[in-house]
Amino acid sequence: MSGPDAPGLPDWLRPVERAAREIRAEDLTRFVPPPGSDARAGAVLMLFGEGDAGGELLLTERAHDMRSHPGQVSFPGGSLDPGEDVVEAALREAEEEVGVAPDSVTVFGRLPELWLPPSNFAVTPVLGWWREPSEVSVVSRAEVHAIHHVPLAELVDPEHRITVQMPRGGYQSPGFLIGPDHDVILWGFTGGIIARLLDFLGWSRPWDESRVRDLPAYMFSGRERRARDELLDILEDEEDDA
Repeated sequence: MSGPDAPGLPDWLRPVERAAREIRAEDLTRFVPPPGSDARAGAVLMLFGEGDAGGELLLTERAHDMRSHPGQVSFPGGSLDPGEDVVEAALREAEEEVGVAPDSVTVFGRLPELWLPPSNFAVTPVLGWWREPSEVSVVSRAEVHAIHHVPLAELVDPEHRITVQMPRGGYQSPGFLIGPDHDVILWGFTGGIIARLLDFLGWSRPWDESRVRDLPAYMFSGRERRARDELLDILEDEEDDA
């Protein structure tokens, strides 16, 4: 069941449910689909669960040898198949990528549609509560390097916030250090959504924005891209679709 006041959500997730009703695309990004856009429809699943450290998000890390965006950390997601809506697509992609059972997820809202200009994707983040967590695993090593259960407490911890810098061009954006050793960089489209949602919720804590980290070399082993493209376009390109 989805929609306002979805049953069974933990109290800590209720602010996210309320925020989904109020937040605007402009609160998350300056890119929205222009009127009359022929953008391709996509969806990602922001899957909230509960672990030993409390509330957490499920994220995936792309394989490090992919042609586009190697090593990027992202939500499960991709293009809509014919006849699908965004909820069906987000749940299908999560099942195909890491084995999340669709019937284990309560969809309790969605964020506004966001636009990725370089790939002309109109992406809807679907909000899910993993009420019956099950074992997940990497379904395809060719696409997914690792699965990360990231505690919200770590995402708001100033010690795990960084400014990410593109070695080429000097572009900078907010980011996070995640993973067991906190050596995996979360940034770009996914990092931006998380950072701005935390801001909107009032959960963010002051952090040292002068702490700068360059992206690791393996993230540049794919196709050459402009700095702006690296930040925005984390979904699969047409040539990667199958």
